[in-house]
Amino acid sequence: MHGPLLIRDVLAQRQAQRRAAVSFEFFPPKTEEGERTFFDVTLPQLAALKPDFCSVTYGAGGSTRDKTLAIVETIQRRYGLPSMAHLTCVGSTVEQLREIIRQARARGIVNILALRGDPPAGAREFTPPPGGFTHAWQLVRLLREMGDFCIGVAGFPEGHPACAEGKYADWRYLKAKIDAGADLVITQLFFDNADFWEFRDYLTRLGVRVPILPGVLPILGLQQVQRLTQLCGARIPDPLRSRLETLADDEEGSIAFGIEYASQQCQDLLRGGVPGIHFYTLNRVRSTRQILANLGLV
Repeated sequence: MHGPLLIRDVLAQRQAQRRAAVSFEFFPPKTEEGERTFFDVTLPQLAALKPDFCSVTYGAGGSTRDKTLAIVETIQRRYGLPSMAHLTCVGSTVEQLREIIRQARARGIVNILALRGDPPAGAREFTPPPGGFTHAWQLVRLLREMGDFCIGVAGFPEGHPACAEGKYADWRYLKAKIDAGADLVITQLFFDNADFWEFRDYLTRLGVRVPILPGVLPILGLQQVQRLTQLCGARIPDPLRSRLETLADDEEGSIAFGIEYASQQCQDLLRGGVPGIHFYTLNRVRSTRQILANLGLV
């Protein structure tokens, strides 16, 4: 009986095959009905696309911790799909983080995305709990100490919105996370590939050799993009914004345009030799499925 696959091994295998990996991100549904839809409809349809791995997010302030672990465990058991649980430093002491990591291990979860995390709802700034961590690299180091986990970290092609020193300082902080033991980087969403190439090249010059996977969001419409970019600090390029404004009252047109835009973005990224693409599915099937079909990856 083999244990769950480490995502770093999956990526190494794809690299040896000269094939880009495909991965999906999900979030824990908030209601019982949402959960039923996710497990009965969304997940089977997305799993049928045979991604190389997937990841499951963690609510603000760690609010969905148990759900995240349960969903990852279910995906691995039901579909044999390597899955990564997001884990944040928010609201947990080091001892509590140790306990969560032990629980993850007991559930057969060996892939973890180590994040500092966003402040809990209502809080403007991140404040570490007494006896907690201030930075993601500390969580990376803890995971490295606690066993043979595959550890992912987040990267920000436009710089982290909370990093007052600017993007180059933020990218050097990312290097510190990798030096602490991270195996791969998954980026925040972005809409201009030039931002990603600059980010990747800067990290390469710093000596980073781990896989850097661009995160791609299939656009559904202007409001969705505005809301998400406000949260994560990404920029909406002017031509993209004006096109979405003209489609503001056309839901069908917006979705079709989002599929076309992401398909072109991915084609360019694949031509540039990225080791894989991480899709922010938002627990929806249609756009991701169509983009993969457009890329010939289904």
